[in-house]
Amino acid sequence: MSSKNCPESTRQKMINMMYLVLTAMLALNVSVEVLESFRIIDSSLTQTLNNIKRKNEQIYGAFDAAYLANPAKVKEWKDKADQVNKKTSELITNIKDLKEQLVIASGGSFLKEAEPGFVLSTEPTIVNSKGDTIIIKREDDLNTPSEIMIQKKKATDLKNSINEYREFLASFLEKGSPLSENIIKQMDTSDPRISLKEGGEKKTWESLNFESKPLIAVITLLSKMQIDIQNAETNVISSLFSQIDAASFKFNRLGARILAKSTYVLEGDQFEAEIFLAAEDTTQQPEIFVGNTKLSLRDGKGIYKATASQVGTFKWGGLIKYKNPEGNINSYPFEGEYQVGRPSVTISLTKMNVMYLGIANPIKVSVPGVASENLEITVNNGRYEKNGDDFFVYPAKLDITGKNTSISVVAKMNGEKRPMGSMPFRVKEVPPPLATIGGKNGGNLKKEELMAEDGVFAELKDFDFDLKFKVTQFDVTYSGAGGYVKTYSSKDNKFTSEQKDQFGKLTMGSLIFIDNIMAKGDDGQPARPLSPISFKIR
Repeated sequence: MSSKNCPESTRQKMINMMYLVLTAMLALNVSVEVLESFRIIDSSLTQTLNNIKRKNEQIYGAFDAAYLANPAKVKEWKDKADQVNKKTSELITNIKDLKEQLVIASGGSFLKEAEPGFVLSTEPTIVNSKGDTIIIKREDDLNTPSEIMIQKKKATDLKNSINEYREFLASFLEKGSPLSENIIKQMDTSDPRISLKEGGEKKTWESLNFESKPLIAVITLLSKMQIDIQNAETNVISSLFSQIDAASFKFNRLGARILAKSTYVLEGDQFEAEIFLAAEDTTQQPEIFVGNTKLSLRDGKGIYKATASQVGTFKWGGLIKYKNPEGNINSYPFEGEYQVGRPSVTISLTKMNVMYLGIANPIKVSVPGVASENLEITVNNGRYEKNGDDFFVYPAKLDITGKNTSISVVAKMNGEKRPMGSMPFRVKEVPPPLATIGGKNGGNLKKEELMAEDGVFAELKDFDFDLKFKVTQFDVTYSGAGGYVKTYSSKDNKFTSEQKDQFGKLTMGSLIFIDNIMAKGDDGQPARPLSPISFKIR
């Protein structure tokens, strides 16, 4: 019987309309856990970016040292490296400015001043090209990225800049070389292939990366692009430096270096650093001065120690004197700084910003300058276990506001235990799973697909923990021609024989409504109700 011969009742039309509204709401909803994952990834990418930047600064420093030793020999390669530095800085600045534009347009605001001590921020931030910190207010904003990147064509401008930068770097490398091919592949901005699984729809590089994406995801992608750009910079300037004929002069990379055990020192401890020449001639030893004090040497290295008597940032420096092959004394100045701070601790959940009741919540605990094996924690709501460097916390009861749950850290330092601080956390229930039939949570369903399924299952989607749920009961209500309604119950997750018999009688356009769904998880909590689901037979 066709749908034309089965006009929908008013109730059926209402159910269909409610489903359409629900589908639209689900499409617009962005999971908090997904947003938090992007925030964690972006934070990790920012740390990686800083490491790459320091590495590149060391390579540029090596160019400077080589140029001082032999300007005529090094000038050609140093000029090329300076061009790469300039182009890279311009592109990185453009991306930082683009991040700022996105965040400000989405309601972000500048951070006025830093709070003293350790603060667990509940809002992510970015740092613009001027060094200002900007708070991201709407991580889940889907409209602003699409408007700026797609409608205003900022994504196209970015793609053109990346293409221009890629061709610029390739001009310094041998065409077809592995390094050149790697950079071309790493910075590829071509449109993706058409996917038959996605309906054969053609997508551009711009739409794939920036259309209908939450703001925090776009910020994370731009951070990843910054890393790709600076990695490419590293490869090119390293290649340029290797082309200098280092054998034509003895100390082509000669320069002062500082190797500190740590640039962050706890109050009352000592700061210690080694000052040495990167290239060493074992037939003679340098003279190393910090201020007017000549340091004693150990294996060609001067050992400098300073007692950390007060909190603050302290600059220091000196001079290394070394005899060159012509017998003249060359002087190489150096400078550095170190910070002295009061004891502090960083405690972070490795998966999200809350803990969940009844399961193992992994956390990372770190204290600057203290090995993980010398750290201990206490939990005032539940218990914990330690496995290697990781801690797993098992909360005992709910604490939505985070007023009654905290983790305190103690560090073993110099034979004594010193408190490093504590931090509160919220404790929530594991989110309810979704009821599904054949992996679907509603919508259209073929009759033969329904007949092939065994029952109703509970799926916990987009949740970082490996937690299983099983349906313990459900009701199936059938709605056919003329508004006929009948309900059948099951006391587990399997379809009963009566329900199966009714499936065989369904016609195209019939509705089935599944509610009174209960599911129990392996988190030890009581069975919980799940949201109803409905299907239309087609």
